[in-house]
Amino acid sequence: MTLLKPSWQAVLAIALCLIAFALGAMTKPEAAALADPTATLAYPYMGAKGLIIGLLLIAALVSTAKLTPTVEALVLFVGAHAAAWLLIRGIAGFEGTALAPYFLLLAAAWLLAWRCVALLSTLRPSQSVARNALRLIIPAIFGAWILFIWEAVTRGAGIPFILLPPPSAIGARIANSLPILGSDVRQTIFKAVLIGYVVGNLAGFAVAILADRVPFLRRGLLPIGNMVSALPIIGVAPIMVMWFGFDWPSKAAVVIIMTFFPMLVNTVAGLAASGHMERDLMRTYASGYWPTLLKLRLPAAMPFIFNALKINSTLALIGAIVAEFFGTPVVGMGFRISTEVGRMNIDMVWAEIAVAALAGSVFYGVVALIERAVTFWHPSVRGG
Repeated sequence: MTLLKPSWQAVLAIALCLIAFALGAMTKPEAAALADPTATLAYPYMGAKGLIIGLLLIAALVSTAKLTPTVEALVLFVGAHAAAWLLIRGIAGFEGTALAPYFLLLAAAWLLAWRCVALLSTLRPSQSVARNALRLIIPAIFGAWILFIWEAVTRGAGIPFILLPPPSAIGARIANSLPILGSDVRQTIFKAVLIGYVVGNLAGFAVAILADRVPFLRRGLLPIGNMVSALPIIGVAPIMVMWFGFDWPSKAAVVIIMTFFPMLVNTVAGLAASGHMERDLMRTYASGYWPTLLKLRLPAAMPFIFNALKINSTLALIGAIVAEFFGTPVVGMGFRISTEVGRMNIDMVWAEIAVAALAGSVFYGVVALIERAVTFWHPSVRGG
């Protein structure tokens, strides 16, 4: 019986490490130093090149042994992330000088991290704490490697800062611009987005109940809703600015328009989701429209309603930011993005994008958690 169970990721990572070792210099200063041994040139990875290759080879070779998935994932995690950290740390100050071995070793580390995530995805722990931890660890590793590759490629290839700044520069800009970012978040999210989101969803829900009660409205509103949903936001936003002024009410009006019809359409569809047998049972109990609506049809429509709430959580943020491009006070995320692009402060633009993405993710996550608590009976929730 063989004692090895190599994965294709580990085999390919070993091959990439051997090729990188055979090619020699990882950077242009190192190649120059090797070409002229008498020159006293400082170059990156003077003492770390062997360590990087050794970490990757050891992690890949150990992972080929018949280990438990947890131990193998731990070995791969340490080897891949330590090598990636050394690669990024070593290229600092020598941006744009990376050669092929640098990128080959980066690809090898990424392959080992891929194998690590694949192993973690196969784990089925019995304890709920471990299951919840895995749900966080796996996307965290995946997201971290997007940043690792972004940082390593932009620094190693010397991509111009104005085209794509590295994540470290964006993080530094966020840390140094917290008061500005805070005022932009208050203007855009806590005023325009939240107010427009609440009003738009409540209005869509109320009109959906009315349309369900009055068939004439249902037949007339849904086609109009589909048409309005296709309206371009860049056409609606200037009109709302003209109607409601340059401050946050015009942005909230755009958000209301964007969130109203998704809630209307989804709620109407959800109210029709309950089965005929359940409705017949309610009729045998002599239940009228409102008891049937509250006890049967609205609970059955909750997955549809929360689907609209999750869709609208992202639409609201997009709508408010785009609306700020067409006129706003000297504050707001959309205003900051448009003005900083003109000033070529691309790191500030990316900082606003990162904050908006984080806020949107938190917003979506809160809605998803509420959905799990409300629709605990639904098969999609009970199944995991």
